[in-house]
Amino acid sequence: MEVILKEDIKGLGYKNDIVKVKPGYGRNYLIPKGLAILATDSAKKMLAENLRQAQHKAERIKNEALTLAAQLASIVLEIPTKAGETGRIFGAVTSIQVAEALKEKGFEIDRKKISFKEEIKMLGEYEAIVDLHKEVKAVVKLNVINAD
Repeated sequence: MEVILKEDIKGLGYKNDIVKVKPGYGRNYLIPKGLAILATDSAKKMLAENLRQAQHKAERIKNEALTLAAQLASIVLEIPTKAGETGRIFGAVTSIQVAEALKEKGFEIDRKKISFKEEIKMLGEYEAIVDLHKEVKAVVKLNVINAD
């Protein structure tokens, strides 16, 4: 079954993408929640026309995302957390902590757009990936330090 996504869905696709999904997932979850519509011929034609009209706006949004990615690449966030004597932290550093640290630096980024290459369980330097746009991802350097 083909559907047109109305929103970005992590692991599935981005807004206005036409994706194939299992019929149950489309009928019972995506369409009732308003996350997608059925990809009929008329819906595809309407999507193509809307995309053509929105192309200029999309180019501007992509350029803004590229500018933001360049700004994010130049900063290093310090994430204070409690840790034991061996350097192992209690719990893990989460995307919420990174989003709050970015907010303190003046960047308003949704925590759902932040992911990690590896789970952060020790003190040290790490990288977080921020999904800013369909084609733009920024890497933010994290320095996890002891808060004691």
